[in-house]
Amino acid sequence: MKNITLSTLQAYKRAGEPFSCLTAYDASFAHAIGQAGVEVLLVGDSLGMVLQGHTSTLPVTLDDIVYHTRCVARGKGASLLMVDLPFMGNPSRERLLENAGALMRAGAEMVKLEGEAWMAEDVRALTQRGVPVCAHLGLTPQTVHQLGGYRVQGREDAHAQRILDDAKTLVEAGASVILLECVPQHLGKAVTAALDVPVIGIGAGPDTDGQILVMHDLLGVTHGRTPRFVKNFMAEADAIQDAFSRYHQAVKARRFPAPEHCF
Repeated sequence: MKNITLSTLQAYKRAGEPFSCLTAYDASFAHAIGQAGVEVLLVGDSLGMVLQGHTSTLPVTLDDIVYHTRCVARGKGASLLMVDLPFMGNPSRERLLENAGALMRAGAEMVKLEGEAWMAEDVRALTQRGVPVCAHLGLTPQTVHQLGGYRVQGREDAHAQRILDDAKTLVEAGASVILLECVPQHLGKAVTAALDVPVIGIGAGPDTDGQILVMHDLLGVTHGRTPRFVKNFMAEADAIQDAFSRYHQAVKARRFPAPEHCF
């Protein structure tokens, strides 16, 4: 596989070809996921829950993310490496730029930020300095307490319109990718159709340009309740590598997500 870049993802968008994404936290799994053809790896702050045993992503620190980014960068191969800015990683513009710089120096090729339209100036500041940005909308786990739990977002028409408007605002500010989490299928389709940049979905229906899952969910080692948008690809696989390949192939063929994974 040739190196995956933003230009590659944009070409997929124009061609209507879906692409797969998956979280990774170390070099060995990053290598295996890349060998399966997965185009985008995410060092997610989900590591706080699946690796560290926390009940949310909030305890994850910048140092945690930097460490795991370095590990994944060494093993990822040709996949594009996206990395989460952790909770309160942007308390000021100056700190945001410093923290994003630390992630890029560790090996990130894109930084993912959670928030809404208020992030526009932060996005602009980053992209002006050469940091590609993925803006994460819908269910944003870093604001789980403000949202009142892990709930589907955008069910009401007014809220759905706000998410769409926020996505447009952030793209205008320079965001290269939008990630939508836990929104109704029709909203995922509408946002994808309205934007010129790739849209990645997790629990956002089958019509987004890319799909992403947490690696541990895909392998069937989820703690607690399994989210509706998750499929255990290990259940029918002969080995972990086979599970990664099955996931990638299902996304490319638009067999995943299926109706039972959607809202």
